[in-house]
Amino acid sequence: MLAVAILAAGKGTRMKSKLPKVLHPLGSKSLVERAIASCNSVKPDRTLIIIGYEGETIKKALSHLDNVEFVEQKEQLGTGHAIQQLIEPLKDFSGHLLVLNGDVPLLRSETVEQLISTHQKNGNQATLLTANLSNPKGYGRVFCDNKNLVTQIIEDRDCSSAQKQNHRVNAGVYCFEWDSLKEVLPKLTTNNDQKEYYLTEVVDFLNPVMATDVDDSLEINGINDRRQLALAHDILQARVKEAWMMAGVTMIDPDSITIEDTVQISPDVVIEPQTHLRGNTVIGTGCHIGPGTFIENSHLAENVKVFYSVIVDSTIASNSKIGPYTHLRGEAKIGENCRVGNFVEVKKSTMGNKTNVAHLSYIGDATLGNQVNVGAGTITANYDGVNKHPTIIGDRTKTGSNSVFVAPVTIGENATIGAGSVITHDVPDQALAIARGKQRNIENWNNK
Repeated sequence: MLAVAILAAGKGTRMKSKLPKVLHPLGSKSLVERAIASCNSVKPDRTLIIIGYEGETIKKALSHLDNVEFVEQKEQLGTGHAIQQLIEPLKDFSGHLLVLNGDVPLLRSETVEQLISTHQKNGNQATLLTANLSNPKGYGRVFCDNKNLVTQIIEDRDCSSAQKQNHRVNAGVYCFEWDSLKEVLPKLTTNNDQKEYYLTEVVDFLNPVMATDVDDSLEINGINDRRQLALAHDILQARVKEAWMMAGVTMIDPDSITIEDTVQISPDVVIEPQTHLRGNTVIGTGCHIGPGTFIENSHLAENVKVFYSVIVDSTIASNSKIGPYTHLRGEAKIGENCRVGNFVEVKKSTMGNKTNVAHLSYIGDATLGNQVNVGAGTITANYDGVNKHPTIIGDRTKTGSNSVFVAPVTIGENATIGAGSVITHDVPDQALAIARGKQRNIENWNNK
C-alpha cells in the first residue's frame, strides 16, 4: 500500500499574492497539480493534501481530481507538524508514505519511482531524495556514511560554518515506512532556530535511513517567489521543446516559442518564431504553424498551415490554410482544403470542405456547406440583442462582398447573393438574391 502526502499549507508570502502559493500556475497546471501528477505513475492508494492558508480555495481548485483527500493543518508549525496531522487519517493504514512539497513542480515521475524502488529494495524505514549542488545555500544538509545511510540532517540556518561546506542537500521528498514513522512523530521537538517541528528530525529515531541522489538537480527547485516561478517555466519549456525536437518537430528560434506539456505534436511539423501552443492542442503531421500564432485547446489535422492567427477551442481538417490575422474560437470547425484568411473571425460555426472565407468577414453561429465562397466583408448578424440565431448556407453558394445575413436565415445550394445585400429572408436553391436600395443619382449635387 502507498499513500502520498503533499504539503500545501503555507501562504507563500514572497509571492506577494492573495492566491495560495501552490495554486500559482506553471503552464497549464498549478504547482500543486504538478506535484500530484509526478506521483501518478506509482498509482498511490491514497493521496492526501495538507492544507492551511486558504484551504477552501485549494479544495475548490482541486475539486476536479478524483481520490484526493484534504487534511487541515490549522497552525503552520513546520514540516514535522504537518505530517503529524496524518496520524488520525492514516490510523488504519499500513504501508509506505511518500511525502512531497506542493511547491516543487519539476519532479519527474521517474525520480519518484526510483525513490520508492530504493526504499523498498533496501527495506528502509525512511529514504530521502538528495542532490549535490554547487551552491547549496538555503537547503538543509544531509550527512551520510559510505553506504549512503543518513547519519544526520541539519537545516541551513542551523549549520555551523564547517557543516555548510557539505553540498549534499535535502530535496524535501521522502518515503517512509508508515508504521514506524507514526510511532516517532510524537517525539519531534522544536530545538532549532525556527522553533518548528522539522520532519527531518525523524532520522534520529528511524533505522535504516538512506539517501538517494537525483540525477538532475533542477528537479528539486522549489518556488518561493515570482522569479523562481519564471525560472521553473524556462526549465519546463526547455524539457518540452527538446523532447519534441528529438521526436521530429522543427522549431525555428525555439527561444521565442512556448509549448505547454499537454500539447501533442506529430513529426514533420514546422513551428515558426513567436508561436505559442496551449492546453489540449493536437498538431497533425506536416503542419506549418506560425510565425506569430497562438493555438489553445484545438485540433489541427495533417498539412494545415497557420500564420499570424489565434485559434481557440476549434478544429481544422487537413490541407486547410488559416491566416494571416484569423481568429477561430468557440468550437469553430473548418473542413478540408479550406481557406480562412485576412481579418476573418469564425465563432461557433462549421465550414464544409473547400469553402473559402478569405477577407474581412465575421462568421458566427453559422453552418456553411461545401465549396461555399464568402465574399469580402460578409457578416452573419447572429445576435438580436437577446439571443443568438443560426445562419445556414448551402453547398456551392457564393456571397457577394459586403453581404449581411440577418439570422435566423437559410440560404439554399448553388445560390448567389448580390454584393451589398442585407438578407433577411430565406433564399431557395439556384436563386440570385439582391436586397439593396435602387441606386439614385442626383445631378449637379456638388454645385448646390
